[in-house]
Amino acid sequence: MEKGLNKYVKYSLVLLLSIGLILFTQQIKLFKNPESTPITWMTMYGLTLLWIFSMIGIFISELMKKVPVKIIQSFPILGWVSVVSLIFCLLSDSFVEAIGAVDFLSITTPILTYAGISVADRLVDLRKISWKIAIVAIFVFAGTYIGSAIIAQFGLYITGS
Repeated sequence: MEKGLNKYVKYSLVLLLSIGLILFTQQIKLFKNPESTPITWMTMYGLTLLWIFSMIGIFISELMKKVPVKIIQSFPILGWVSVVSLIFCLLSDSFVEAIGAVDFLSITTPILTYAGISVADRLVDLRKISWKIAIVAIFVFAGTYIGSAIIAQFGLYITGS
């Protein structure tokens, strides 16, 4: 039980670090653009809700690993966190308003940081795949960029900008 408890303490501390990074990036954005989303008590409430939803999703994920159905066992933690968040946000608009007070780009910064660390931790595995993955990556990045630019241009055309 002690080992399992330590795992949840680690998860909660990583989530608290994420909340700290979100607040930091939102404050930096306010320095650069004072008209962006301000940090209010509603922002703090929204971050607390995100932390709670994440912890509930982690607990559900751990519980579902004991279910004999393979699909449910292998369902990722991010999926459970998303399901929990969706259910709670459907139950009350106040949850949606509180989370809306958190700047979206401030949330993506820590997520992309953790993703980068995760990929960097597996560079040895990527090296084994071969150099061909670099060519595929270039085409994926270029295609994503061009596709995004086309969609943005279409949006600007529709709005008349």
